[in-house]
Amino acid sequence: MAAVEVALAGHVRSRAGFVTEAASHLMEAGGKRFRPLLVLLAAETGDRPDSDDVVTAACVVELTHLASLYHDDVMDEADLRRGAETAHARWGNLVAILTGDFLFSKSSELTAELGADAVRIQAQTFTRLVEGQILETVAPGPDEDPLAHYLDVVAGKTGSLIATSARYGARFGGASREVEEALTAYGEIVGSAFQLSDDILDIASESDESGKTPGTDLREGVPTLPVLMARAAADPADARLVELLDGDLADDSRHAEALDLLRKHPAMEQARAYVVARAQEAKDQLAAVPPGPVRDALEAFADVVASRTA
Repeated sequence: MAAVEVALAGHVRSRAGFVTEAASHLMEAGGKRFRPLLVLLAAETGDRPDSDDVVTAACVVELTHLASLYHDDVMDEADLRRGAETAHARWGNLVAILTGDFLFSKSSELTAELGADAVRIQAQTFTRLVEGQILETVAPGPDEDPLAHYLDVVAGKTGSLIATSARYGARFGGASREVEEALTAYGEIVGSAFQLSDDILDIASESDESGKTPGTDLREGVPTLPVLMARAAADPADARLVELLDGDLADDSRHAEALDLLRKHPAMEQARAYVVARAQEAKDQLAAVPPGPVRDALEAFADVVASRTA
């Protein structure tokens, strides 16, 4: 990870100082480095985990992720990310969007170093990521289950890149094709669980715990796992919550009331149980990985995703 951090710092540099500052902003704010960590961990299933290509692949997925955050924060109008001011809050939407584009382009340059097949995988991943982002803005059809629609969005927006992280690690670390496919399936599931865990944190955590503004998705009317489960409960006792969710939550007092009601709702525990079950499903994909410290770490990785508080 130390090598990845050094490499990332170099990859976000531009000949223009201001571009470097803007592109470094979120990276320097910290973050869990969830995706590059998974690349490095998956690479340990092969016979060349120390390959330079593994470090390059770790940078590819993290730069792609960072780029998407710049765009996400514009769409969400969020003021806080990783406990720091977002780029759009500091410099405006135009700079934030173009900085995201800059990071996407840097990621593409690096992917080209990994070969044509890596470029294909990255392009397919990017297609799914953007498609998921677009679908998030589209309401499900009248005959479509809102929860199923949302889970499809999550698989595209988050699961796809984390699946690719595991695939890249296995491939460039020299793992067998069987292990690569198993880890890709694991990454897809654990990636979706990661986002769904984020949904719970959006409701349950305070900003000093998560580094994000609580209830951002709620305020923007973005459906998340606890909200969808609360709506599906259809309990008469939830009339006030549904009324708030159907209304304008830009008002601080209405937003605070909705947040309080959701935190007390059984849907929160239901959502947590769902995420734990998804983490177990991810661990079940690891049968092809030989028993030992690497498999143990991958299983622990899934457990952390399900129980994280930040």
